[in-house]
Amino acid sequence: MANEIAKGPATPGVAKHDPILIVDNVRRQFGGLVAVDVEHLEIPRGMITALIGPNGAGKTTFFNLLTGFDTPDTGSWTFNGTKLSGVPSYKVARMGMVRTFQLTKSLNLLTVLENMRLGAQRQPGESIFAALFKPLWAKNEKAITVRAEELLKRFKLDAKSEDFAASLSGGQRKLLEMARALMTEPKMVMLDEPMAGVNPALTQSLLEHVKGLKDQGMSVLFVEHDMHMVRNISDWVIVMAEGKVVAEGPPNEVMKNPAVIDAYLGAHHDSDLGADKIAKGE
Repeated sequence: MANEIAKGPATPGVAKHDPILIVDNVRRQFGGLVAVDVEHLEIPRGMITALIGPNGAGKTTFFNLLTGFDTPDTGSWTFNGTKLSGVPSYKVARMGMVRTFQLTKSLNLLTVLENMRLGAQRQPGESIFAALFKPLWAKNEKAITVRAEELLKRFKLDAKSEDFAASLSGGQRKLLEMARALMTEPKMVMLDEPMAGVNPALTQSLLEHVKGLKDQGMSVLFVEHDMHMVRNISDWVIVMAEGKVVAEGPPNEVMKNPAVIDAYLGAHHDSDLGADKIAKGE
């Protein structure tokens, strides 16, 4: 698998055969704290890539920078060959790179279906002039509704379509946010801790949906602390610690990497990162 994805040995910053996202010298500092300091990183196209690391490693800040929700002090990055540095978040989404959040961002006083419709891009009715003339937006709205209903059925939320988003459980909100992200027909989906706050009954469903994104030709980059999930669905793993990328490679190799074990458990450990150790915080 490593040879299929990377051009060389699995070391931090290794070049990929077909990267969809390339990051160079991205740095973000808050006062005296350097939250992110990534020299070079490439995300493989059409694969599921996990971004892991201990709390405070800079993973979510890195997500925010790449998707336009925060601005780096230095650095640049390209998505599908197009420079994204300085591009606002809504334009990043229009270009095909969408993200979800660790804390879901559903609009509680809108129905599940209305939340889905809001995810669609370039709606004619958003124009004040067009909104006054129903023929200019009615056909488009119907197509958006059909797509929204199809996605809700796929995510098993169709029975909730007319319910307010506020009535959903934490796991259902995660599903709604992932489904809404797909309304943009993205090329790459970035998931920030998709399993956080999800009960065991929905965990397997979410896992299958993440794998389904790859099957549909999308690239996936996700932040996760659940090592069982990382081992089972990732094609490639990137490890951050103190803002830097300290390791990357196939899941089974990364879990045995001394730099990774040190980042999670401290120095002088010689066993690999078993899923049970991370889950128990050992």
